[in-house]
Amino acid sequence: MTDVAQRLEGTFTLLAVHADAPDTVVGARHDSPLVVGLGEGENFLGSDVAAFISHTKEALELGQDQVVTITPTSVEVVDFDGVPAEAKRYTVDWDAAAAEKGGFSSFMDKEIHDQPHAVGDTLLGRTDPSGKLVLDDLRIDEAVLRSVDKIIVVACGTAAYSGHVAKYAIEHWCRIPVEVELAHEFRYRDPIVDEKTLVVAVTQSGETMDTLMAVRHAREQGAKVISIVNTHGSTIPRESDAVLYTHAGPEIAVASTKAFLSQITAAYLLGLYLAQLRGNKFPDEIAAILEDLREMPRKIQTVIERGEYVRATARSMKDASSVLFLGRHVGFPVALEGALKLKELAYIHAEGFAAGELKHGPIALIDEGQPVFVIVPSPRGREGLHSKVISNIQEIRARGARTLVIAEDGDDAVRPFADEIFWIPESPTLLSPLLAVVPLQIFAMSLATAKGSTSTSRATSPSRSRSSSRAPRREGAA
Repeated sequence: MTDVAQRLEGTFTLLAVHADAPDTVVGARHDSPLVVGLGEGENFLGSDVAAFISHTKEALELGQDQVVTITPTSVEVVDFDGVPAEAKRYTVDWDAAAAEKGGFSSFMDKEIHDQPHAVGDTLLGRTDPSGKLVLDDLRIDEAVLRSVDKIIVVACGTAAYSGHVAKYAIEHWCRIPVEVELAHEFRYRDPIVDEKTLVVAVTQSGETMDTLMAVRHAREQGAKVISIVNTHGSTIPRESDAVLYTHAGPEIAVASTKAFLSQITAAYLLGLYLAQLRGNKFPDEIAAILEDLREMPRKIQTVIERGEYVRATARSMKDASSVLFLGRHVGFPVALEGALKLKELAYIHAEGFAAGELKHGPIALIDEGQPVFVIVPSPRGREGLHSKVISNIQEIRARGARTLVIAEDGDDAVRPFADEIFWIPESPTLLSPLLAVVPLQIFAMSLATAKGSTSTSRATSPSRSRSSSRAPRREGAA
């Protein structure tokens, strides 16, 4: 296997079984996921721990350019030159039930309902006995973090939208400029990155190739990298200088839900940690924000419990062929995420816009009956934003749009201009995306179901099959 691996080019995970030794499986990886499951009298190979979690919670991280040989009773790891190599052992902190639908209609439905726990678990254990924020696996000297003069978030898709939310929070709390880059574009525009740049890589799987390449480029330029990742044992956290795990559990559905909320939560924690470290916030200010964050799981649960009205609205719109989304401030990335969910699931045209851009072209798309979601900022938020978005709703309604409004409880100013209102609990403006996105998730899932789409049940990766080596031999084992 080592000879073959050295001759191959590109990204690969390669598994082989010899016909004369069927209880021995050899695997090699280069820029592609491969993890070992450690059992009693059986060992496993898979692209993700979900492949073997029903058999063991013990796993082994394989490094870049390593070859592993498993038998029912042994595991041997070498590098591509055949030299013995070390692999890190760890324990998976969720069980097989977390990767099952558990009576829900789809994995996406289950994962929407998992979100209060995902956010709550991401917040657990982040403070010391004195109430001071601490982060796991932070291997960057504090003096380096204090010297950071720019942060770049690199991510793709939904993770990039979580980065846009992070930008608002981190800039506000830390007074550090934050850029959000699509990972696949990052390397190609010759970004200005140096030893005072902090790169934050956001990825659910920890294996997103574009994000991994961005991480490597950033480190080559001298930047420090913190990754926000859900999957233990994946490549990106191993190649980062620090990692902040989200503890959301497995996400099986094709459209990300709980990963998005937990990524935002982790980014808030990172922002508050930097504010604490750099002295941008007093301890009591940070404690107050943390207390607001700890209230969010309960409020997310409230939004989920109100979901039947959202589902009924979606069913009434099963013939819709286009839906637009508007938002301002942190509502803008929520609008982008709402549009993405609808495209992924219902296979119809959907676009998200910054509400202030409406008059600069997008308003031409509004005609009679056009459904438009509007994420309304809190009337207690930044001065003027609420009234400006109300004005946007009036503009599109005057052109015949069907207005579907997400607004805070008690915001009576929106009532005269909304055809449908999906209420969410009051929250601080910067934390509101954790609530505002949930009705959009439920709507996308429900409209997809009404249209007969099956995408809400598909796995995130078609390659979730299991390779194993067991004793005694069982039906279906490799």
